[in-house]
Amino acid sequence: MYRLIKPLFFQFDPEKVHHFVVKQLNWFNDYFPMGKTILRSSFDVNIKGLEREVFGIKFRNPVGLAAGFDKNGEYIEALSNLGFGFIEVGTVTPLPQPGNEAPRMFRLQDDSAIINRMGFNNKGVDTLAERLRRLKTKDKSIIIGGNIGKNKNTPNEDAVSDYIKCFDRLFDVVDYFVVNVSSPNTPGLRELQEKAPLMNLLNTLQQRNLGRNVQRPILLKIAPDLTNEQLDDIVEIVLETGIAGVIATNTTIDKSGLNSPAELTAEAGGLSGKPLTRRSTEVIRYISTKSNKAFPIIGVGGIHSPQDAKDKLEAGASLVQLYTGFIYEGPGIVKRICKELV
Repeated sequence: MYRLIKPLFFQFDPEKVHHFVVKQLNWFNDYFPMGKTILRSSFDVNIKGLEREVFGIKFRNPVGLAAGFDKNGEYIEALSNLGFGFIEVGTVTPLPQPGNEAPRMFRLQDDSAIINRMGFNNKGVDTLAERLRRLKTKDKSIIIGGNIGKNKNTPNEDAVSDYIKCFDRLFDVVDYFVVNVSSPNTPGLRELQEKAPLMNLLNTLQQRNLGRNVQRPILLKIAPDLTNEQLDDIVEIVLETGIAGVIATNTTIDKSGLNSPAELTAEAGGLSGKPLTRRSTEVIRYISTKSNKAFPIIGVGGIHSPQDAKDKLEAGASLVQLYTGFIYEGPGIVKRICKELV
């Protein structure tokens, strides 16, 4: 079915189509007679052998939806009925912001890839927190991650305060946190991946975390463009700060070796999809080996098939996430991956 309608969807602006499709999915889930039942029977996965516990959380299966797909937490229930074991929302910032000027998302069909320069467009942490509070009141079974960032106009020297605001506001309504300092679409953000500012940021959040009656796992999302020496620093920082783990990887700024037309590959932004498959797996393997598997890794980047997911798990990931592969391969990919993992 998806193979038939994808060519039609791909004729239109990718951001507009994204909003149209998820709104229709939400309507079907909430208002169509037996909508939830149809989605679950078609896509959901309930296999005991897929359950696993990672950083103290029990996941019904290891396949999640990466941040960026549902920035404002508007479609969590419907998306969870497509078989995902967990949903990550955001990236969210303290204040609402429109993001970068459109067009800001581009399909590279010859490469099964996407370039985006969204720029942390979101409705702000207060809106997200209230929406998640209502959802958790209805259904506590959905595992939700909160991906947090800083506002574009917040200087790096004040960035910690933005992350604290998001952390405090979402603490009671998410199951884990992701600190995003690796998006290439917010000016200067990646400078926070340097050792000193990153250590300060993570230490601050972890101390705030440890001061509460219960703790939430904090993960760091890293770029695929880091050198081995920088990855060594990441391993050291994770171990020293005691955060729960790493998400590897975000989008890449490396656009070499692409097959798509030059006018597309020249677009500014982060590249995701199949061109990232190999590099993200390499980063997972390097970090897992260097740390002697001392902490969990969520693998993301270029997962378009069950074998891609298995490669990341075999490289050292405990869980995986989809984004671009979900768009290119359709909702059935979650079930296909889960069946192969069994």
